[in-house]
Amino acid sequence: MIIAALRRDGVEYTFVEAPNGRDALDLMRTEHPHVVLLDLMMPVVSGWDVLRERADDPELLAIPVIVVSANRDPELATAVDAGICAFLPKPFDISVLKALVRSCLEPAA
Repeated sequence: MIIAALRRDGVEYTFVEAPNGRDALDLMRTEHPHVVLLDLMMPVVSGWDVLRERADDPELLAIPVIVVSANRDPELATAVDAGICAFLPKPFDISVLKALVRSCLEPAA
């Protein structure tokens, strides 16, 4: 659903999906995506662990991350401090996600 909605946005996005956090980290290192949509609750390696590992790797830290999660833990402030581009709580409006993706892809002023 998310991929289909972003494809309808009229912007050329390339998509890769990871079934777990370990694969997400591997894809981030090999594919160098322009932006990552990250759920905090994933198998094998959690989204929290992805954020921690990302924080220790300057190459990964350069990739904007939008956390998309039903998790509303107060610890989310830590994720924002760790350099995520945005947090989008589930359930969400797809138009908000589209706007956040565009915002995270815009060069910093």
